[in-house]
Amino acid sequence: MGCLGNIIWFICGGFISGISWLIMGCLWCITIVGIPIGVQCFKFASVCFFPFGKEIIYGGGFGSLLLNIIWLIVSGIPLAIESAAMGLLLCITIIGIPFGLQHFKIAKLALMPFGTRIE
Repeated sequence: MGCLGNIIWFICGGFISGISWLIMGCLWCITIVGIPIGVQCFKFASVCFFPFGKEIIYGGGFGSLLLNIIWLIVSGIPLAIESAAMGLLLCITIIGIPFGLQHFKIAKLALMPFGTRIE
């Protein structure tokens, strides 16, 4: 299911979600201070392109909390709204429910990306 799910996912919304993360990463990398945040965006873009078979584990400390607050104010809310809206649209149909759930997973990631591990 992982390989087939990733192929269908890429066609049905994963491409748009991944491109959004890549654009956000490029915007963060314009400044020297934002390069670590941009690199993290590029890492999560790969998850957005092919999310099936990957698990996101949340954790972190005080530094991650500060970065998540800055991220949420500047970039997190638009990415979360995009993923949540696409997830709602996909959950309307029975066939789209697994893909909608992946969008909800990415929306949560868009709200708290720092301090997470991808396995």
